[in-house]
Amino acid sequence: MIRFQFFPRSQGITPQIKSVISCFEKEVDKIKSPKNDLSSNAVLEVIRPHLEKIGFTVETGKTKAKKISVPVLFGHDNKIDKAFNADAVSEDGKIVIEIEAGRATENNQFLKDIFQACMMFEVEYLVIVVRNKYRTHDDFELINTFLETLYISNRLHLPLKGILLIGY
Repeated sequence: MIRFQFFPRSQGITPQIKSVISCFEKEVDKIKSPKNDLSSNAVLEVIRPHLEKIGFTVETGKTKAKKISVPVLFGHDNKIDKAFNADAVSEDGKIVIEIEAGRATENNQFLKDIFQACMMFEVEYLVIVVRNKYRTHDDFELINTFLETLYISNRLHLPLKGILLIGY
């Protein structure tokens, strides 16, 4: 089953965000955890055609030419000095998608995803996609609780309009 939660909870999802959720819902039987033990790259491969159909550029491999590079810092003559990679980026560059498997909570990869999305030029929304179940814990719920605390405490203000958490 695909689960999702958008933050801040005081806002609803946009049509474009809803279309991203639909991409995962279409392939739930192929990707759902714990039934399927897919790597994040394998999940991305299953979802790729659906994301491309709605206008996303999607990473196709691990070589530099196949990665999606999003600018962070610009230097002289507007040349990119620093960039971070993303699994997928919307056509307008405002939505970044990061798909995680085992490292989502084990190594706090979701925190790195949040930090990098906050630094990316013109990015407004981050979509973090994680397993519902990994080993003995529920990654979706662990990250959901973290994001809930982040937004309710109001102690840290992110430059993003929102974060969508999807559990597969």
